[in-house]
Amino acid sequence: MRCIVMVRATKDSESGVMPRKELIEAMGKFNEELVKAGVMLAGEGLKPSSNGKRVHFSGAKRSVIDGPFTEAKELIAGFWLWQVRSMEEAVEWVKRCPNPFEGESEIEIRQVFEPEDFGAEFTPELREQEERQRKQMARQK
Repeated sequence: MRCIVMVRATKDSESGVMPRKELIEAMGKFNEELVKAGVMLAGEGLKPSSNGKRVHFSGAKRSVIDGPFTEAKELIAGFWLWQVRSMEEAVEWVKRCPNPFEGESEIEIRQVFEPEDFGAEFTPELREQEERQRKQMARQK
């Protein structure tokens, strides 16, 4: 199963406080373990929401909202995309992760939908379309 592992933002990450060298090194070692184990598919840190935008949808209308956004604890500071055998395996990996921030922090794990999760609504034509898109993305790397 694939899952996205999201590091929740803090007041410090939202204000642009950069991690100490020791944390960067520890996180680099953890990422190396993930890669060697064949777990990590992608992973990145995110800039503060002050650099971001949101697009609000209301029917056919769209409006753009500039960051920063309130409630740092509801924002994401970084993420990984992992391939694991189970949610339990993902939890065990997260438990091994260095604390992403000084003090309190939180990491959320969510399973990614797979084509078979959509049942009959995901027709053979839609499956072919998705496969073409995945191949095209792989070629662009």
